[in-house]
Amino acid sequence: LELSLDAPLGQDIRAYLQLDDTLFTLKLTPNLAHCLSVFGVAREVSALTGSPLIAPQYPATPVNHDQRLPVNILAPDLCGRFSGRVVRQVNTKAKTPQWMVERLARCGQRSVNALVDISNYVMFELGRPSHIFDLDKIQGGLEVRWGVKGESTKLLNGNTVLVDETVGVIANAAQVESLAGIMGGDATAVNDDTHHIYIEAAYWWPRSIAGRSRRFNFSTDAGHRFERGVDPSTTVDHLERITQLVLDICSTSGTLVGPIDDQQPNIEPNAPVRVRMARASKILGLPLTLAQCEDAFTRLGLAFTNSSVGAEESITVMPPAYRFDLLLEEDLIEEIARMVGYDHLPHTPPLAPITAKIRNESQRSPFAVRHALAGLGYQETINFSFVEDRWERELAGNTAPIKLLNPIASQMNVMRSSLLGSLIQVAQFNQARKTTRVRIFEIGRVFIRDDAVIDSDTTVNGVNQPMRVSGLAMGVSVPLQWGLKDQSVDYYDVKGDLESLMAPLILEFRAPQSSQPPHPALHPGRSAQVFSEGHPIGWLGELHPQWRQGYELAQAPVLFELDLTAVQKRPIPQFTPIAKFQSVQRDIAVLVKDEVSHSALMATIWDASIDGLLQDAKLFDIYKPKASAEVVSADRSFAIRLWFNDHQSTLTDEQIDAALHNITHALSSKLGAIQRV
Repeated sequence: LELSLDAPLGQDIRAYLQLDDTLFTLKLTPNLAHCLSVFGVAREVSALTGSPLIAPQYPATPVNHDQRLPVNILAPDLCGRFSGRVVRQVNTKAKTPQWMVERLARCGQRSVNALVDISNYVMFELGRPSHIFDLDKIQGGLEVRWGVKGESTKLLNGNTVLVDETVGVIANAAQVESLAGIMGGDATAVNDDTHHIYIEAAYWWPRSIAGRSRRFNFSTDAGHRFERGVDPSTTVDHLERITQLVLDICSTSGTLVGPIDDQQPNIEPNAPVRVRMARASKILGLPLTLAQCEDAFTRLGLAFTNSSVGAEESITVMPPAYRFDLLLEEDLIEEIARMVGYDHLPHTPPLAPITAKIRNESQRSPFAVRHALAGLGYQETINFSFVEDRWERELAGNTAPIKLLNPIASQMNVMRSSLLGSLIQVAQFNQARKTTRVRIFEIGRVFIRDDAVIDSDTTVNGVNQPMRVSGLAMGVSVPLQWGLKDQSVDYYDVKGDLESLMAPLILEFRAPQSSQPPHPALHPGRSAQVFSEGHPIGWLGELHPQWRQGYELAQAPVLFELDLTAVQKRPIPQFTPIAKFQSVQRDIAVLVKDEVSHSALMATIWDASIDGLLQDAKLFDIYKPKASAEVVSADRSFAIRLWFNDHQSTLTDEQIDAALHNITHALSSKLGAIQRV
């Protein structure tokens, strides 16, 4: 660190650089714009502590020339007040005083040059952003207006932005000079060659500035203040403060100060707000007196009058110009609570009855579903509900997703209608970190356009918001161990997990029919629609090879997505006595066509069961027989083991033969199956 030549040798460096200071970091809610300055904080401290407030003085600067810059305000709904003055023959090469540099640094602002530092200093001191133009670079006068679509300007940060009719600008006869209330332009910026300046202090309507910075993907201290509200009554006073600092730091023997040109096309006084004592006492739960409320408003510097109509006492407050947040009776009640002190509010327990909400016994909670999936080796992830529109097009087949008006990032601009994209992103993240086994799930809400949905306490018009549970498995099927060789997870591993998750309900997995479009994210030959109790509840399958390559995954993960409401169903356990008699097993083998599915085979067997004798049926072998005269019409051989039992008596050979005959006859007539002997 290079110090000045007059730095005293031997002095403590902290004392020399004035580092022994206390810094307060204040986090303000949007309604406290009047505290975005040192003076604003001092005003609050004075109100809270009762210490007298030392208000700054703004003596008028002597005027010694009469030049004015023509300013034409074409948009009163954009600019309510515009004040400015011309100052000639200033020294822009002057060095910013060290005390100002240090104070700016403590506010998180680096020193640029004397004129810019003065403007920033007054902003932090008094809360008003201002701008200093190079007078010689302004062609003609200035126009304050809304932009025109297609216009552009280069800003002080080096960005060139396009404006439209919703963005306020300050322009001259040749071009747009700056974005109103946000940032100045490069074309009229002051530099070391500047000799004459124009100082501007304006009041911009908050609604005309709000949100404009985010449109251009940057934020500024000026926009942060103006969109919350800056006192319109002090533009001239603050202009005098800036002028005095310019004269103190940048003046020369020939410096000339012009008159202030103050235009007020649209200044609306704040509307009075009335607060009732009884209402304030009821909301705060604290018996308030008129004297307490008057003391609170006096300390806050709010002008008020009190009145009484019958037994009802009330106070009418005239909010000052710098309080944009005092609009309702509740706003004044909040101010009373702050001044009285939150520690004085009573600890009143709620009076409403609290009753436990008992969940139906046939429905398990989302937490129970999470617990079950965790028990199957899956880890929960939590992702944003807004995603890339690419995910919606490719993985959900959604060409018209619900778009966000104000996304937090350009790539997260639509609401998701499927959880699969979020899980694939997590898989990519894990793959990049060499994770060999990934098993994840998410329970979350999706957002689907549905004109049948109407507004209610829990719904939004035109948007269906069901809850889904989705999972992904990738890598080896079991953790590293000595007893089993590594084997990649496949469709049947995850199918078994879903059957365990839904037990004792029996799931049915049906391959997409030719008339049914396959799931856009899944492999058409390695996926199935999941059914429970005859109703579709979701999908299971491998990721489509196209998307596996597109998302650069080393292997195809197996994914599932189910309706959470269906997963939460849990049948109430029913008592069934254990059979007292010996069960009987029989094996049958049938030849069927390739298009005959396992689910169709089993459904036919169960439908053919008579007198409830069939207790269970399991497929235990599949093979393709060699072509011969006997099996020329068949493609596959299914071997099924059947269990028969009767709770009333021991089964006879006649009963077993009749049950077997009924099953084989049903398989032959319905599926064209041929029994092997």
